[in-house]
Amino acid sequence: MVGLSLFLLVGVGLLTWSVLDDDPYVAPRPAAGPALAQPAEASRSLRLLQQAVASGDAALADEAAPEGDTAAAGLLEDLVGNARALRVRDFSLRFLDVTGASEGDTWTAAVDATWRFAGFDETSARAEVVVRFAGEDAGIVGVGDRTGVAPVWLAGAATVRRTPDVLVVVAGTGTAQDAAARGYLARGREALPVVGRVLPAWRGPLVIEVPAGAAELDRALDADAGAYAGVAAVTASPDATSAPGVPVHVFLNPDEFDRLRPLGAQVVMSHEATHVATDATSSRQMPQWLVEGFADYVSLRDVRLPDSRAAAQVIEQVRADGPPRALPGAVEFDASTGHAGAAYESAWIACRVLAERRGEDALVALYAAVRDGRPLAEVLRASFGWSEAALVRAWRARLSDLAA
Repeated sequence: MVGLSLFLLVGVGLLTWSVLDDDPYVAPRPAAGPALAQPAEASRSLRLLQQAVASGDAALADEAAPEGDTAAAGLLEDLVGNARALRVRDFSLRFLDVTGASEGDTWTAAVDATWRFAGFDETSARAEVVVRFAGEDAGIVGVGDRTGVAPVWLAGAATVRRTPDVLVVVAGTGTAQDAAARGYLARGREALPVVGRVLPAWRGPLVIEVPAGAAELDRALDADAGAYAGVAAVTASPDATSAPGVPVHVFLNPDEFDRLRPLGAQVVMSHEATHVATDATSSRQMPQWLVEGFADYVSLRDVRLPDSRAAAQVIEQVRADGPPRALPGAVEFDASTGHAGAAYESAWIACRVLAERRGEDALVALYAAVRDGRPLAEVLRASFGWSEAALVRAWRARLSDLAA
């Protein structure tokens, strides 16, 4: 109805105008892209950058920048340096469409980008990134502009540190970034045996990406502004999809992660490494309490902390309001609610309850079975002799005991 009404109003408006005015009506030209947009020249610049990354030739990257623009040339040289350090392979850039004009004489276009980090990614990430162009030759002046995915390694100069099983890329260069990268690398390496004690078939590898801050993390993952403001780390695909088979990396928010005490930082890193090991990002049918509770079970398994500290937030919540009626879901895990910490702790307790009933191997098997598509209720009955309601009762009883 709305569409039809709008059509009638527009038609009446045009008819009235033609009756009241003697001049002939001329329909306006359809809106076009920015006057400066030059897709053919932009495609040439993209090919030059692609060739520069493939060959490691920084001088070739200069040719992809606007003529005489030393800042843009420096940026593209940095990208080639990043690619060399990260051993980027299968890199391609394909012009899609003009997206708009902006400051000065620049304009933007959507570009289809693919890449992978050799030795760490078995498949390539593929994302739509926004590239900014300028000048008569449509040279590249920026990658990852405001919308779309903004990969850390394409955003500017970066610091890269690696071992055979852990790769770290940190936005920016300098003494502080180098020290931070080495610290993240150590945390990543420590996470491998933590996860391996519960999941011995997994030995890595692990990729850790660290944007400059929370806002840059939002852009790296094409998320709404502020989406990761209170989050220390997240496991995701670098192309912001959850399709099966895509690379899975750990992304840190340095604004939050760097504030953690050493033990807390290691627990967070091991938690995220568990998500990588279990390919949690592609398990859409998994209950969130099981995904997050299992990751906390792994990361806290050998940490010597009393429950009064490790589950302090949910204990306080239970003392105030009693135990929750149901296992936590997406709403409870939302960081913006201010109660996500209690949700993580209560999910961890649920996984502990399961492990104590039938053992750690049974918990691991349950996780794998549900991830592979078996209904939770079916696995609970077969392996634990419980219904979902029985699990909730046991979990609520444990929470009440902790809060007593």
